Amino acid sequence: MGITTSQKMGVAALIMAGSVLLSRFMGLIRDKVVSWQFGAGAESDVYFSAFVVPEFLNHLLAGGYISITLIPLLAAAFKENEDDGWRFFGTVLCWATAGIILLTAVAWIAAPNLAPLVAPGFTEAKLARLASFLRIILPAQIFFLAGSCLTAILYIRKQFFVPALTPLVYNACIIAGGLLLPGHGMEGFCWGVLAGAALGAFVLPLWAVRRGAFRFIPGWWHKKLFKMAMLALPLMLGLSVTVMDEQFIRVFGTMAGDGAVSLLNYARRIMMVPVGVVAQAAGVASFPFLAALVVKGDEKTFDDTLRRVLRASIYVVVPLCLLMIILSAPGLGVFFEGGRFSAGDTAQAAPLLQVMLLAVPFWTVQQVMGRAFYARQDTLTPAVVGTIVTGIVVCVYPFAVRSWGAPGVAGVSSGGMVLYTLALCAVWIRKRGRGVFSGLARPLFSSLSIGCPAALAGSFVSCKLKPLSCLLADKAGEIFPVSAQVARHMIDIGVGGSIFAGCYIALAYLFAREALELGRKKF
Repeated sequence: MGITTSQKMGVAALIMAGSVLLSRFMGLIRDKVVSWQFGAGAESDVYFSAFVVPEFLNHLLAGGYISITLIPLLAAAFKENEDDGWRFFGTVLCWATAGIILLTAVAWIAAPNLAPLVAPGFTEAKLARLASFLRIILPAQIFFLAGSCLTAILYIRKQFFVPALTPLVYNACIIAGGLLLPGHGMEGFCWGVLAGAALGAFVLPLWAVRRGAFRFIPGWWHKKLFKMAMLALPLMLGLSVTVMDEQFIRVFGTMAGDGAVSLLNYARRIMMVPVGVVAQAAGVASFPFLAALVVKGDEKTFDDTLRRVLRASIYVVVPLCLLMIILSAPGLGVFFEGGRFSAGDTAQAAPLLQVMLLAVPFWTVQQVMGRAFYARQDTLTPAVVGTIVTGIVVCVYPFAVRSWGAPGVAGVSSGGMVLYTLALCAVWIRKRGRGVFSGLARPLFSSLSIGCPAALAGSFVSCKLKPLSCLLADKAGEIFPVSAQVARHMIDIGVGGSIFAGCYIALAYLFAREALELGRKKF
């Protein structure tokens, strides 16, 4: 008996979820090295701000979405005529590469002038350092964009393993750069970014693509190029909050004082773990299957598949977010505390993380619904909605940072994602009806009803056992090679997490058993 499409999609989702989990873990190790050596200070602020311009250039050429726009067209081209498909691929690759090289060269020359726009709150010395970092990191975007074209072929072939390795290689190179090139501040990490982009984002996908049938036919015109441009143009011109969120945090964070950019970045790194493991994995894994169903014209299966992905994602992400909210302080402490990152930094970053985590369920729905639009070759709607919401958010950020500092930046970031997701779903309902959302209230209500009491129990017990955990941590610090403070954080995670899991499973078994049957039940 052959495996079904749902099972194939589930396997793909597990591969991508595992990849994202490992990637986020590698990213946390990378930031742990940064926080240990530089804490939350001027040098780390400059480093994190150095990614604003390169990532914006990538956005201008739809680099983050090029596989999304290319997959449906390329799959159809290969189905019609394989030779013509390779000609189309070669044309897209030539234009994308030429465009990013030109933009990168202009930005490299203008780096000193761009730095004040990126970091309006930086001093002259920090701006000069930022321009230097920019010129190292900028060429990485060339490899990212060309690699995205190659990765699209792998997704069409349903080959998810190598794309799953890409972020691991990228993060490993950044860590290696920082450790192997000491003595120059964070410059070594910048060189690691460039090496990681070349090896992980380009060389690895190229090697994987060439293992199968591969032909590169360079060209500058193809009959599908105009349609590709029309699909990509909204993504290039639209400023979606999902793309710009991290950049806004860095730009407006510079106005919240020294260390604010770093604290916001560390908090966001933790927040992006459930976003990546659940939201991005579900969206990336489901997209090729949804795109194929659109090509077949199977609307019923399309809606059923989308509904199952949403239900399963909600059942997973809601309790995960509640757990992470109650464990935010010890989680940040375990990952980042030590070296130049103090317990005070942990205390400042924890509320920022809690505010950001509130938006994770909305991130999840947006990632899935966004790809549902893209599967139908509708890139205009998400771009227009995202641009409108982004305009609103940009107007609110200055007021929020003046009134509340870094917490205000975190609050606007979360609020923007909530607003974008609700608006996107409202547009879908208006265009295609409520079908894919039918029955979603139950998993949301069930998850909250059993998750909130479990979170309260975990937090209460952990707080009551604090004196005992401190005593155990002091003893553990004498036996194991960890500080007593980190040991306390680990014990708090163990106690709070165990109580939460026990209560959640018990309540789910009694009142919402479907929440425990994701692996067996077909939603």
